[in-house]
Parts: sequence; structure tokens; C-alpha cells
Amino acid sequence: MTHASTDLFLEGFTPTVKLLPVVYLSVLDHYQRRSEGQPRVIGTLLGTVVGTQVQVTSCFPVPHSETDETVAVDMDYHRTMSELHQRVNPKEVIVGWYATGNEVTEHSTLIHEFYSRDTKNPVHICIDTKLSGGRMSVLAVVSAPMGVPKTGEAVGTLFTPVKCEVELHEPERIALDLMQRGLGREKAGTTSFITDLEQVFESTAKLQDMLGMVIEYVNKVVAGEIKGDPQVGKFLLDTLAAVPKLDPAQVEQLFKTTLQDLLLVVYLSNITRQQVMLQEKLSDVL
Repeated sequence: MTHASTDLFLEGFTPTVKLLPVVYLSVLDHYQRRSEGQPRVIGTLLGTVVGTQVQVTSCFPVPHSETDETVAVDMDYHRTMSELHQRVNPKEVIVGWYATGNEVTEHSTLIHEFYSRDTKNPVHICIDTKLSGGRMSVLAVVSAPMGVPKTGEAVGTLFTPVKCEVELHEPERIALDLMQRGLGREKAGTTSFITDLEQVFESTAKLQDMLGMVIEYVNKVVAGEIKGDPQVGKFLLDTLAAVPKLDPAQVEQLFKTTLQDLLLVVYLSNITRQQVMLQEKLSDVL
């Protein structure tokens, strides 16, 4: 099997791992479908590498079994799935592997060595599906060989934590918001899209909350209660510079016009729905 570039990140630089939400969902689904009595699950991480950034875009599970003394990984399944993914998306390469849990175990070293055959410097991600700390924590590590100075012989593997963050795009944010609204409902597993008016209302409320936080922060800095952060000040300056200078009356008129267009679309949609329902009833009668 031919792999793309195996030099994951520049030598001497610490990589930054970025995860897409679909990776979390795939790992959770794999963990929920695990065999009875299986303490954890593992799988292969796929993505792209640019400089020192490793972006994990997808993953697939890999069957394995482990006891206190031994660990076995289905290498044939791993290679078959890797080849299939390469056919579908050649830009995605193997960047590492994942495991459920909140720490690196003794068997992780052996599994990590297996993935080192497919890619140089693989990234290992531990996802705490048991919510040990009250949240689903994520730990990303890379390995480095340990050895005796001047001999050049490696006697062990040292795992070093690296920065790991979630990269959230607009469609994924909307999907996650829908999933969050579905939590705690009587009828589990069901949720619905909010209307356009509700979307406008929620967006406006969030914007007001964020503006209130910014105003409170600026007032405290001006009053000398807290020390200002230059980075935050730069972000605020860039944000204000990106806002077009409009007259308040123009903004109000623009908002009213947009709202009227939105109400018209909702009105026409309701009429269309009523017409379709009426047509269905007439068809049943005739």
C-alpha cells in the first residue's frame, strides 16, 4: 500500500492537533458498539498535515483484543480499510491512532510501534468516554525514543502531550446545537430544526450576551480593576475595524427590510403547505 507524505511535522517543532467533531462522534459510536467486557476500543486516525499542524478529519475502528499480558491488533483489517479510504480520498493519510480512556497504558507502546510502520511520528489520542472528570477530556501525545547517551540504543518510549483543539465549522456547529437542544427531552433521540425567526432571536440574544461581556471587560480595564490583555485588545480592534460604518437609522431600516422579507417567506411557505395538505385530502376523497 502506498502512503502519502509520512513526514508528519517539522523536526524540532511540537505539533498541534486539530480534531473535527465527526471524529468524536465516530469514536463514541465505536465505543457504544464494543463487545461485552471490552474495556476500551482503538482505531486509525486519518487526516492531513501542513507544517506543524495535524488535522484529523476522519477515523475508522480497528478490531483488537488485549489482556493484562498480551495485546493483538487486526492488521489485515487495518490495511484493508486504509486502502479503501485511500481510494475514496487520496488526500487523507494515516496520522495516528485513537483509544478510549484518559491515559496512556502499557499496551499503548506496542500499538504505537505498529502505527509507526505506516507513518512517521504518529499522533496518539485518548478520548475519555467514561467522563471521569465530568467531561469528555481529550489527550493527544507523540512519542520519542529513550536511550542511553552515546550508545544510540533505544530502551523505551516517552510520550509527550501536545496541544489538541476542536476545529468547528458552521454546519457542524449547527448540528451540535441541535443535538444539545435534544438533551433532556422526554422523547429521546428526536429533535427538530428551529424556525428562521427563532434563529434570528437566538442569534440576537447571543450577540447581546457577547457584547455585554466585552463591555464589562473594557470597563474593568479602563477603571484599572484588571490588567488588559494586548491580544484581546488586538482582536477587539480588528473586530471593530471589520464592522462597516453605518448610520443607526440605516441599520434599523436594513433590519426591518430583512425581517419583512423573512416574514413574507414564512407566510408563503405556510400557504404552500396548506395547499399541499388540501390537495392530499381532495385526492383521498376523490
